[in-house]
Amino acid sequence: MDDALAALYRAHAADVHRFALWLTRDPHAAEDLVSETFVRAWTAGGPIREATVRAYLFTIARNLYLQRLRRGRREVVGLGDVEPRDPAPGPHTLAERASDIADALARVDALPPAERDALLLRAVHELPYDAIAVALGVSLTAVKARIHRARRALLARRTEP
Repeated sequence: MDDALAALYRAHAADVHRFALWLTRDPHAAEDLVSETFVRAWTAGGPIREATVRAYLFTIARNLYLQRLRRGRREVVGLGDVEPRDPAPGPHTLAERASDIADALARVDALPPAERDALLLRAVHELPYDAIAVALGVSLTAVKARIHRARRALLARRTEP
């Protein structure tokens, strides 16, 4: 009898595993499902018809998967098992963000006016370089240089203690 189970397993385990993996999307859960499927098929008691054995194994695997899903929905997680997580940022995170924003604004304010204006027109108002050149009355090359100097200065100040 053990040889029959081994032959059944060799013939159909790969197909049942692919099906279980498709159902679970988890390699470990799929392996468990395959093992339990073959145990259930072997202990079912009746003869297994060779013509419909694959469909029979797929049906067992699917039913086991659905049972696990239903059982999983009924299980209640204890309060000590998982700490609930609030997706909203906490007061410490909000304070850090406000501090970071204030620091960034202070660094931008410390830039020379020509560089600050060019950078703000590009970063905040999303104007193209040629439109910034027209707005500031300078050449396109001057706008690119001002924005580059402003970004470099902000980066250098950001890395300072």
